[in-house]
Amino acid sequence: MLNIVFLDRTGVPASHDIPRPQFAHNWVEYPATSPEETFERAKDADIVITSKVLFGRELMAKLPKLKLIAITATGTNNVDLVAAKELGIAVKNVTGYSSVTVPEHVLGMIFSLKHSLMSYHFDQITSDRWATCGQFCYTDYPITDVRGSTLGVFGKGNLGNEVGRLATLLGMNVLYAEHKGASQVREGYTPFEEVLKQADIVTLHCPLTETTQNLINAETLALMKPTAYLINTGRGPLVDEDALLHALEKGIIAGAALDVLVKEPPSLDNPLIQAAKRLPNLLITPHVAWASDSAVTTLVNKVTQNIEEFVATGK
Repeated sequence: MLNIVFLDRTGVPASHDIPRPQFAHNWVEYPATSPEETFERAKDADIVITSKVLFGRELMAKLPKLKLIAITATGTNNVDLVAAKELGIAVKNVTGYSSVTVPEHVLGMIFSLKHSLMSYHFDQITSDRWATCGQFCYTDYPITDVRGSTLGVFGKGNLGNEVGRLATLLGMNVLYAEHKGASQVREGYTPFEEVLKQADIVTLHCPLTETTQNLINAETLALMKPTAYLINTGRGPLVDEDALLHALEKGIIAGAALDVLVKEPPSLDNPLIQAAKRLPNLLITPHVAWASDSAVTTLVNKVTQNIEEFVATGK
């Protein structure tokens, strides 16, 4: 009988359970697991289920029973994939489950930024501006059309493509950015720097690698229009958070919407979180772009499918 250990159950919304595999097994789950607890909890596991728990070479080498790490997400940054392969540990993730919800979240952020929704909302909860303005409305903050604006998409995978498709339907001009420093520009792409210069909104959908870490930094932010917005629903470390905060405070760009941060959960004194309390042009959501009901249902079903396929085929 196989032992299955779910190390961070709270990584999946409480409204959804992962269906139990049909083969005989023992199932143990924990709300969360710290690095200091991982070995003790995983030492007897044949299969580990996790979203963010770290599995490095040293740890996996001490887990000879472990056959599969089933990840309840797309990203595999928390696992040393080279070491896992060498040690004969399979790693299976889930792709495609958020192909509707993430692009919809991005569109919501685009409309919020372009129509200054947060700025007007801030006014209503922090002042009596509307009640005392003396007329039926006030227009202190810019409202610009989404249609006709230029969207710069960085990353042309499943999510980037879908964001671009939806944006095109809204009448936006969509540019897909070529890799930074590329010697040639592929068909359907625009040079990296040109996208930054032309875009009214920049949205990030590229994977986190050594070359994309801090892709958005002081230098790249300086290339953007002062009226442009940045959206990141990809990975937190794609953005230099200090540089972004400086750009927002100095008016280098007009605003930003983030669903991911470098450290998650953020510390209480995270500068961007604190800034969002006073900057209505900074919208932060807690890494929930992926988490629509239908997306989570697809995710948990696929995790079970991955496990059952591995037990049946060894792959």
